[in-house]
Amino acid sequence: VQLQASGGGLVQPGGSLRLSCAVSGSIFRINAMGWYRQAPGEQRELVTSISGDGITNYADSAKGRFTISRDNAKNAVYLQMNSLKPEDTAIYYCKADLKRRSWTAAADYWGQGTLVTVSS
Repeated sequence: VQLQASGGGLVQPGGSLRLSCAVSGSIFRINAMGWYRQAPGEQRELVTSISGDGITNYADSAKGRFTISRDNAKNAVYLQMNSLKPEDTAIYYCKADLKRRSWTAAADYWGQGTLVTVSS
C-alpha cells in the first residue's frame, strides 16, 4: 500500500492550494483519512480528518479556511486550502486508516509529505 501526496508549492498569503492524496495497492477498505502537517521545529499535528461516512473534523486553525473531501471510488482524499497564511507553511502528510484484508486489523498508512510554503 502506498499513499502519494501532491499539490504542494509556493503560494502568496491569501492564496489557495489543493492537495491530493491517492492510495494505491491491495485494499479491502479505507476507514478514516486525514491530513497532518509539520512545521520546522514543531511536532506533527492534525489538520483535518474525514471518516468513512464523511464526517469531518478540523483543527481550530483550519476551520473556515480548509476543506477536506474524499473520493471513495478513487481511494483519494483532498485538502482545499484557502486564505493561506505564513503560519500554514509546513510539510503536509496524508494518512489513511485502512484494512488490507477483511480479516486483518486496520492500520495507519502515511504518505511521503508535500511541502507548502506561504510567503510573499
